[in-house]
Amino acid sequence: MLKICAIAGAGMALSLSAAAAEPCMKVTLTGTQGGPPLFNGQAGAGTLVQYGDETNGCGAVKLQFDTGRGTNMRLSQMKVPVGKLDAIFFTHMHSDHTEGLHDILQLRWHFNSGGPKVDVVCSDDAKSPLGHTLSCSRYVTHIGDSLIESGEIAQRLAENKKRLPGGPADLVNIMTFSPGGDPMGVWQKGDVTVSAIGSKHIPGHASYRVDTPAGSVVVGGDAGNDKPAPPRPSSTSEQVEKLAQGADVLVHSTIHPVMGPDKESGFPPPIYFRQSNASDLGALSKRAGVKNLMLTHLIPPMGAARQGPFPIPGGALDEASYKDAVAGGGYEGNTIVGTDLATITLPAKN
Repeated sequence: MLKICAIAGAGMALSLSAAAAEPCMKVTLTGTQGGPPLFNGQAGAGTLVQYGDETNGCGAVKLQFDTGRGTNMRLSQMKVPVGKLDAIFFTHMHSDHTEGLHDILQLRWHFNSGGPKVDVVCSDDAKSPLGHTLSCSRYVTHIGDSLIESGEIAQRLAENKKRLPGGPADLVNIMTFSPGGDPMGVWQKGDVTVSAIGSKHIPGHASYRVDTPAGSVVVGGDAGNDKPAPPRPSSTSEQVEKLAQGADVLVHSTIHPVMGPDKESGFPPPIYFRQSNASDLGALSKRAGVKNLMLTHLIPPMGAARQGPFPIPGGALDEASYKDAVAGGGYEGNTIVGTDLATITLPAKN
């Protein structure tokens, strides 16, 4: 396992011919489901950031942020082979953000055991106030244990001895960092740099910023304010706001104010308060000068009558419900209310 102190990662430069072409960046929501519940086939939380130029469809570098359930399926719809991912980044160790990794790495092991390894970038082990530890490195190291214990790895090795004997974890380069209150470089390849900052949701939560010659994107994850409940100036993270200054795109989980404790949904107040609500995200985006706000991990999903067991007061929400909440925070930029495979390209296509 590689410990990151500053900027680390594969530093391969892009080709001269690619550098001469017009650079571009694509940001795609690979899953927009809010939390562990299921609704209408939505995939779990994830964002794919691609960078390149017009000769490679903006796809020379492929970075996946979080891997909720169904990530492989969404990537296949985009014709992005999992063997072509350069790096996977985790915001935090909640299953709705991580459970798709098993599928991704097992598929790589089947067909890409010759490598290259994929970088998995995440926080150091983090101990909670209650004494348990959140560990990305242990999660990744043991990602194939169930397949080893079931005998599948041994059986498939017997069929193809070119596969790695340790299973899918053998194809991972784990890169951990200790997130702090200021942005720090955690990964780089050519003109693409990724920085991270510590943010609050659960211990070890981090938010990321990707900077490229074509633009910048911030992936906030499930970040919320350092104060777990009111009174506080906002539900949003001050660290994410610092990271998002001048960003072209902010991708962030959100909860609609209709789920608040005063709205009779029965939604647990501690869970409501640890998410950023849509109105406060609008205000953050305005202050930070964000050009495009992409809402994801929607609580509740558009069209759903319930968030898990909790009813939606007044009935299902639609796109306008979320956009109105964002506008209520004063944001006048472009708001995209997330659906799976929603994409924004920079520079914008004419």
